[in-house]
Amino acid sequence: MTSIPQVDIIVEWIKDNKTAVATTSSFLIGLFLVRRYLSGGVCRSKNRLHGKTVVITGANSGIGKEVSKELAKRGARLIFGCRDVTKGREAADKIGRETGNKMISVYKVDVADLDSVREFSEQIHDSEENVDILINNAGVYSCPYALTKNGFETQFGVNYAGHFLLTHLLLDLLKKSVPSRIINTTSVAYKGGKINFDNLNMKDNYKPSKAYCNSKLAVLLFTRELSRRLKGSGVTVNSVNPGLTNSNLGRHVTADMSWPRYLLGLAIVGMMFKTPKQGAQTTIYCAVEPSLDEVTGQYFSDCMQKDVSPPGDDDDVARHLWDTTVKLVGLPEEACSNN
Repeated sequence: MTSIPQVDIIVEWIKDNKTAVATTSSFLIGLFLVRRYLSGGVCRSKNRLHGKTVVITGANSGIGKEVSKELAKRGARLIFGCRDVTKGREAADKIGRETGNKMISVYKVDVADLDSVREFSEQIHDSEENVDILINNAGVYSCPYALTKNGFETQFGVNYAGHFLLTHLLLDLLKKSVPSRIINTTSVAYKGGKINFDNLNMKDNYKPSKAYCNSKLAVLLFTRELSRRLKGSGVTVNSVNPGLTNSNLGRHVTADMSWPRYLLGLAIVGMMFKTPKQGAQTTIYCAVEPSLDEVTGQYFSDCMQKDVSPPGDDDDVARHLWDTTVKLVGLPEEACSNN
């Protein structure tokens, strides 16, 4: 049998470089296994959502877009709440073409602006009799210090306060649709957060990553307290951790990077972060899994219920944060009651 010169050269090189080949192979196999592990769980439920109305914020990109695409495939009627309506309509049109589901409405909402949240709620009330699933998905990460129109630190305002108000404004429609679900997007970063009631806006010693941790802790505590108040109502509320996901959420982090650091960051993100589709799986799971009809007040990651670590399990802080936020967002005092 005639040998092929190129193959012979490769074989000889491998023989002469066994250690390097073994090390490289081990590294690549290890990287593959780590990548598989970090990709997280997958929603296995085949449950359909025909006749269900879903409201989702931040639906035009990243995780929100992937969640919306999957729920559209399952027959849901979708209402997008997007800061950029043009991009929202482009996403809705694309999802409609890909899934064949044209039941997608797009409204403007900027969750950093409480007036915009109220207008969004009014539009939904004008057009809908029921809301079956509310997905509070829109978010920002590691922003430079700035205050929203209503005077909140940006991450606290967008990730938490705006969605706190939206949830309250849509509760009547959710209660008409029982069993219904609220899904709040948090992060494992909550473990690094602390609610300082004397400095919620972090005016002193602002650190973008710390502010993010605080906002996601606030979401987790909100979920915990709301579930207590809604007990027995037929409305469940759970929080989800999408995991490290390659989306535009980190745009503020890369904005001032040098090219070498930016390229290194891209390599790390490509190898270690989830794709938006992978990051969407836990939210999809919490939206469609039939066994979760009566599960409430829980924290989910990788399509599994997980225990909550301190500081996310402090009921006293959760109640205090609730009462404080009710006043900050301008809700009536009765929202402070335990009903």
